[in-house]
Amino acid sequence: MSCVFCDIVAGKEKTNKIYENENSLVILDVNPVARGHCLAISKRHVQWWHDLDEAELSGLFHAAKIASEKIMKVYKPDFVMMYARGRRIPHVHIFLIPTSKGDVVDRFFNALEGFQESVEGLTKVKRGLEDISAELGSEPD
Repeated sequence: MSCVFCDIVAGKEKTNKIYENENSLVILDVNPVARGHCLAISKRHVQWWHDLDEAELSGLFHAAKIASEKIMKVYKPDFVMMYARGRRIPHVHIFLIPTSKGDVVDRFFNALEGFQESVEGLTKVKRGLEDISAELGSEPD
């Protein structure tokens, strides 16, 4: 099965490279949400970021930071939103999206946070925190 990100890493697919290091590559997203929207990808085919080894993980997040600094300098957004995926394309990739107050990404996360902070939402979260804490083995402060 072919992987578009593996093909990009191998040089089989044309891309717009923003930054590269030993373990990672940052490219412009071909379906951008905002001007300067990039993807930081692992050079090794791994579906989830938490399955990368320490060197790969460090390289990936370093690449994301370098690209984000470039985005901030050129486009001057409020910040660069970052989230990791691997579901639709099963190859770890971190979205780097320039975000400003009121844009589509900001509105989406405001809505998500609004739900999360609602009384009903908080009640459900509070009830589940003790279970989650026990499952993960965390200790109370």
